[in-house]
Amino acid sequence: MAQNSVSRSNKIGPEERLAAIEALKSKELDVLVVGGGIVGTGAALDAVTRGLSTGLLEARDWASGTSSRSSKLVHGGIRYLEQLDFGLVREALIERGLLLQRIAPHLVKPVRFLYPLTKPVWERFYIGAGMFLYDIFSYSGGRPPGVPHHRHLSKRQIQRSIPSLAANAFTGGLTYYDAQVDDARYVSSLARTASFYGAHVASRVRVEGFIKVGQRVVGVTAHDLQTGETFEIRAKQVVNATGVWTDDTQALVGERGQFKVRASKGVHLLVPRDRFQSTMGMILRTEKSVLFVIPWGRHWIIGTTDTDWNLDKAHPAATAADIDYILEHVNQVLAVPLTREDVEGVYAGLRPLLAGESDQTSKLSREHIVTHSVPGLVVVAGGKWTTYRIMAKDAIDAAADALDGRIPPSTTQDIALLGAEGYQAAWNKRGKIARAFGVHKVRIEHLLNRYGVLTDELLDLIRNRPELAEPLPGADDYLQAEVVYAASHEGALHLEDVLARRTRISIEAWDRGVSAAPIAAALMADVLGWDEERTEREVQNYLKRVAAERASQEQPDDESADRVRLEAPDIAAVTD
Repeated sequence: MAQNSVSRSNKIGPEERLAAIEALKSKELDVLVVGGGIVGTGAALDAVTRGLSTGLLEARDWASGTSSRSSKLVHGGIRYLEQLDFGLVREALIERGLLLQRIAPHLVKPVRFLYPLTKPVWERFYIGAGMFLYDIFSYSGGRPPGVPHHRHLSKRQIQRSIPSLAANAFTGGLTYYDAQVDDARYVSSLARTASFYGAHVASRVRVEGFIKVGQRVVGVTAHDLQTGETFEIRAKQVVNATGVWTDDTQALVGERGQFKVRASKGVHLLVPRDRFQSTMGMILRTEKSVLFVIPWGRHWIIGTTDTDWNLDKAHPAATAADIDYILEHVNQVLAVPLTREDVEGVYAGLRPLLAGESDQTSKLSREHIVTHSVPGLVVVAGGKWTTYRIMAKDAIDAAADALDGRIPPSTTQDIALLGAEGYQAAWNKRGKIARAFGVHKVRIEHLLNRYGVLTDELLDLIRNRPELAEPLPGADDYLQAEVVYAASHEGALHLEDVLARRTRISIEAWDRGVSAAPIAAALMADVLGWDEERTEREVQNYLKRVAAERASQEQPDDESADRVRLEAPDIAAVTD
């Protein structure tokens, strides 16, 4: 595939993946990033936009680890104020404004939260002072924050806004704004944007060892899980951005890490939006952490837990106890309690926390660390989703310091994701677009808030194949065109990639995507050249995943849930 001098295709489909792998094999890179989560993809974009030749590898799918299983919040972390972590909060709030207004306005949206008060005077003063500080910090980056400031509400005002709250659950409250994001979609968009600027990006390529000359790391041994091929990639600097797998990746170098990354499990539930009435989300205190109730389209996301996890990192499992814990705490403030029957989706993710002196994972710092653990290898770990751009910048700063020549500083504060430029103009004419294509305006809004101005590419698909305007069975929010586009443009190589990450059907649909699976697999088969046997295998693999997840959520403890979840075959094992 020919590459021009300024950019390459904005697709990361199967052809582009093969071209990227060929490029990775054929030349020495300035920087190779290992790990395709939010920090790794951010680091690849940071490196390539400084003019460095850049590669990016992900062993599974983009965002398939922690970065697709967050609380979906872009936030300053109001609870860190209490820990006096003012620098972290200020940094995160500046990033929140940047993401909302410049980098990804189509994906990052303001969301309003209520902080209910239970003590009439001192708590209002204490929390109000914290929120005043939160607002001040959000203005400190030299641009408006992009969201309104906090407000005090009386008990009566809250009852009007959230009629479903129990009358005795609060004495008043404060409202404030943060932002939310489809975390997995953001990461795949970030990988595409890095590719657009010239990075060679490839998912389903696992790093199985590091190449060393003396003590210096000079590249990696990589295994293409799609074809079985093993090959070497040479790079002047390698960046380890593997999150909760950091210690495992460091072990491949044969060096003991200078720090440990501890995995903390966070579980979230999805319930239908009509299960209780509210015009805003909520943040609730628990004895261990905080609980968020977050509006999410036709659903509420409720979470999270915060417990140590020492089992399989690829498939953390929620237990019956996790689900009961969340329901018990949210029901303390609801007039009509939620039950297990109200839960339509469950997901569990792992936070990569820097191991410290605190035994409680909720007390461990969300600060990040960047270190040159051995010559030629930069490690970046810790941090939080919202501050990924700073983490990526710091990692590439460290790599650039070790490269010959004068390397330009980071420019990512000014680089919008693909689909962002012109989004507001497209949004303003969404009614005209809907009329031109004969679809409901809500459909166009849905597409614009997922693809930005790249919506044109999906509409072109629908123009050529009108049947792709039909929604998927059991998942009315998503069009068939989105499945085709995920495989052709967004790097989806397996059915799970589409149902769990390019769309969120696996957590939003009552049947977890079971009825959508055969249709989606057939649509992907056309793009990826699957035969009937491969298509059926993809469907069966997904169905086994759903069954194993459902069964694990009935188990009483982590060990039992982990054992049951792992009964479903992993994709890498299926396609080898």
